[in-house]
Amino acid sequence: MRVTQGMISQNSLRNIGKSYEKLSKINEQAQAGKRFTKTSDDPVAAVKSLQYSTALFRNDQYQKNLSEARNWIDTSETSVTEIIDIMSNVRDKVLDAANGTKQPEDLAAIGVEIGQMKNQIIDAMNTQMLGKFVFNGTNTNVKPVIENADGTYTFNFENYTDANAVKSNISDGITLNVNSNPLSAFGGQSASGQNVIEVLTNLENSLKNGAFTNSDEVLGNVDQFKEVMSAERSDLGARSNRIDLVGSRLTSQYEVLKNAKSDNEDVESEKAIIDLLQQEVVNRAALATTAKVIQPSLVDFLR
Repeated sequence: MRVTQGMISQNSLRNIGKSYEKLSKINEQAQAGKRFTKTSDDPVAAVKSLQYSTALFRNDQYQKNLSEARNWIDTSETSVTEIIDIMSNVRDKVLDAANGTKQPEDLAAIGVEIGQMKNQIIDAMNTQMLGKFVFNGTNTNVKPVIENADGTYTFNFENYTDANAVKSNISDGITLNVNSNPLSAFGGQSASGQNVIEVLTNLENSLKNGAFTNSDEVLGNVDQFKEVMSAERSDLGARSNRIDLVGSRLTSQYEVLKNAKSDNEDVESEKAIIDLLQQEVVNRAALATTAKVIQPSLVDFLR
C-alpha cells in the first residue's frame, strides 16, 4: 500500500489529538486532586470509591447513634445515682426518727423533710433529655410520675414492658437498649407491693402525725429499693463501657476507610505536577515533529 503525505499528516494529527486528550486529563487530575473526575475515567476505582463512601456514611450514622445512646444512658445513670443518694438520706432520717427520743413535733419536722426528699426523687424520675422523658421507654412524651390535684399519684412507669425498650443500632449487627428499665431504676416494689413513692408517702404521713412504730419495716424497704436501684445503675455502667468500646472501634474503622478511599481516588500533588510537565514536553515535541512531517513539498503541489 502506498503511504501518501496526506495519510502521514492525518496520522500525525490524530496522535497530537490523543496527546492533548491525555494532557487535558492529567490537568484535570492535578486541579481536582483526584485520579478520576467521572466514572468512565476508571470504572473499577469509581466503584470502589462508592463502596468506601457508603461504608463511611454508615459508620458516621453509627457514631451519631452511639453519641445519642451515650447521652441517654449517662443521663439515666446520673438520675438513678441521685435517687440512690436521696434514699441514703432517707435512711439516715428513719434512723434518727427511730432513736426513741423524738417528740411528735420532731417527728413531724422529719416528715416534712421526707416529703421534700420524695419530691426530689419524683423530679429525678421525670428526668428529660431534649424534651423526652428518659424513664418511660418508648413513651417518651408521657411523664413517668404525675401528681394529681388530690395529692395522689399516677405511676405511668408501672406500665413499662420490654416491648417499650428504646433500641439503637450502634454498629453492624449490634443493637443496644439505651433506656433504663424504670421498674428497676426506681427500686421495684416492697414486700407489700408498694413502689418507693408509695412507701415514702406513707412514711411522710406517719411522721407528720407524730407517730412512727415500723422503723424496721421501713429500713428494710429502703435497703431493698437501694439494692435494686444499684443493680440497675451497674447495668447502665456496663452499657456505657460497651458504648466506649464500640465507639473506639468505629473511630478506628472510620480512619481506615477514609485513608483507603483517599488512596483509591486521590493523586499526589507532586506526582500530578510532574506528570503534567512531562506531558507538556511530549506535546511540544509532537507538535514540532508533526510540523516538519506535514510541510508541503513542491512535488505535492505538482501531483
